[in-house]
Amino acid sequence: VMFVENLIFLFPSQVGGVCKLSTESSLRRCRTPDGKICSGRGKCNCGICICEAIEPGKFFGPRCECHDWVCATYNGKTCNGTCHCGSCMCDNEDNRGMVTGRFCECDDSECLDEETGEICGGHGQCYCGNCYCAAGWHGDKCEFQCDMSPWESRQRCTSPDGKICSNRGTCVCGECNCHDVDPSGDWGDIHGDTCECDERNCHATYDRYTDDFCSGHGQCNCGRCDCKEGWAGNKCEHPLSCSLSLESSLKKCRGTSNLPCFGRGQCQCGQCTCHPPGDSRVHGKNCECDDRQCEDISGEVCGGHGYCSCGRCICEEGWFGKLCQFPRSCDMSDAQSKELCETSDGVICSGKGSCHCGKCICNPQDWWVSGEYCECDDRECDKHDGIICTGNGLCNCGNCECWDGWNGNACEIWVGEEY
Repeated sequence: VMFVENLIFLFPSQVGGVCKLSTESSLRRCRTPDGKICSGRGKCNCGICICEAIEPGKFFGPRCECHDWVCATYNGKTCNGTCHCGSCMCDNEDNRGMVTGRFCECDDSECLDEETGEICGGHGQCYCGNCYCAAGWHGDKCEFQCDMSPWESRQRCTSPDGKICSNRGTCVCGECNCHDVDPSGDWGDIHGDTCECDERNCHATYDRYTDDFCSGHGQCNCGRCDCKEGWAGNKCEHPLSCSLSLESSLKKCRGTSNLPCFGRGQCQCGQCTCHPPGDSRVHGKNCECDDRQCEDISGEVCGGHGYCSCGRCICEEGWFGKLCQFPRSCDMSDAQSKELCETSDGVICSGKGSCHCGKCICNPQDWWVSGEYCECDDRECDKHDGIICTGNGLCNCGNCECWDGWNGNACEIWVGEEY
């Protein structure tokens, strides 16, 4: 009797094991908006989807539309909560709703004023653990009130070029807090009443290996180099004793690049010295070869399945890909492979790549597309001297992951041994 009752509960449209619905009515109840029956992952039984169990995940939901294992990852973790139907359900044990975000990565309890217990002191809005204060208030928790009008505050923070804090800082009650990108300096690389001085303009890319400004041959004044006698150039990089003109010297060092020595070395009188000194991975007449490009972030060369030649992987037989990371043979069916390449919205490789053996191969013509599901845009990574991650790290889903010895949003700060 209990078994019969359970069947009636699961299949209310059935009486005595016979479906009361027409075939069309049954299929209509099982059909998803894109026209698939049970999302293509189950069978329709009298208007009810019976989902198939396919490893490595399981399908569920009224139309088998949910599968936990495609939830997005953040900092190497799947959600920072519970994965449900391809979306992260944040764990809020205290029922205060403080954990938020697409990946449950935001902890809004950081916005709580310890004294009052209010969010941002009651004078602002909290977004992902950061307070955005209402006009007239400032401070980490919007705890300080400004004694001037917003108009007057903006006027005091406006730089000579008409930008607020030169777009390099934040205006707080008429004073600019400059975005100091170099923690080693007394005042940092960006300074001035309206953050108008950017000392980074006095550094050539190769200068990042030392504390020298202006190639060591001049004085940096508010982002401009005043060269010592005998030296010339925007960064005092050209000796006047050279038989070549500055432009001829730079042209000889550029080769096929827009930057002298491909941005990886020092050009002096038409000759390139590749940096960092002693690192044989950067080489070539114009420093055009950077074998660091053959390494993943763990330092493995060509995935262990090839060798590096002038910054490009030559793969062993049976392997392919930029880092020789894809095997040519595959031991899974096409259907199984595509299931592993699907994003939470059911699109293969975000519509920006092809699926091979359960892994996405992003369109090579769109160099900026990357990520496990081709969901990332590497154009969002920071640049220095026009080079993504300054050539000193890898762009990982919009953020630079720097190689050893490098720091900064664009891996532009050398913190290793000084040369």
